[in-house]
Amino acid sequence: MIKAIDSHFHIWRRQDLPWLLGPMLPRIFGPYEPIRRDYPIAEFLGDQAGSGVEKAVYVQTNWARDRFEDETAWVQKTADETGWPHAIVAYADMSVPDVRPQLDRLKRYPLLRGVRMQLHWHEEPQYRFATSAKQVLDPAVRANVARLKEYGLAFDLQLFPAQMQDGAVLVADNPETPFILTHVGMLTDTAPATVAAWEEGLGHLAAQPHVTAKLSGLGTFVHRNDPALIGLIVERAIRIFGSDRLMFGSNFPIEKLWTDHASLFAAHLKAAQAFGPAAVADIFHDTAERVYRPA
Repeated sequence: MIKAIDSHFHIWRRQDLPWLLGPMLPRIFGPYEPIRRDYPIAEFLGDQAGSGVEKAVYVQTNWARDRFEDETAWVQKTADETGWPHAIVAYADMSVPDVRPQLDRLKRYPLLRGVRMQLHWHEEPQYRFATSAKQVLDPAVRANVARLKEYGLAFDLQLFPAQMQDGAVLVADNPETPFILTHVGMLTDTAPATVAAWEEGLGHLAAQPHVTAKLSGLGTFVHRNDPALIGLIVERAIRIFGSDRLMFGSNFPIEKLWTDHASLFAAHLKAAQAFGPAAVADIFHDTAERVYRPA
């Protein structure tokens, strides 16, 4: 069994998530009734048991914005009590005039390694999160991302391919800050034009050496565990980024809507094994260890 780090997973309490508590709303990952409940660390550990995952990185789950510190405090407390997770990517609102008061509150938590504010925008309304396609270049966002280096924090960058040229501008402005492309750019389908646009977008970001990409959430748009799709994405991502700039993330429990952890892990592992043991070590352990420095 290989040693592995899950670089992108979630735990949650239903009471803390407005999108789980309120009326059912259209979501990018489709109907989500089965996960409108608590997803505690014990269930995650049971889901991934036997996979070889020895560390995990928690990524924020969109609590109410004014409760950003409550989320981080709860996850840190969970880690203190159980030993999991081993690093935290918290939420910070990068659209405010000055994010530093938020970062000052967050930096008190020992497992904090980075922040994420989702900046993805798509012409399909159901896929949108950002206020506009150009929010990635909003002056406040650019000023606040530039402040992350003062705190030694990474930024989880979530964009669609059409935004990646602008994203590369943001990245180039901040050579001292690690950027992690979430869900390796969110390929929405395998139509040749869609894949070509996605590859072009990845190329803009891969040209910046301080960008890595996360092989997570690959079932988001097809709503299934699709080994052929995973194989395509892994092959193209390795060609564009190199395996030493890629990392595996389960995106659990979202992916639990359509698969189990063992099947998801196996599909990613098979895709990586086609490129040899060094690629497997990079994707499943070494890149995440280097970028997120899990405890």
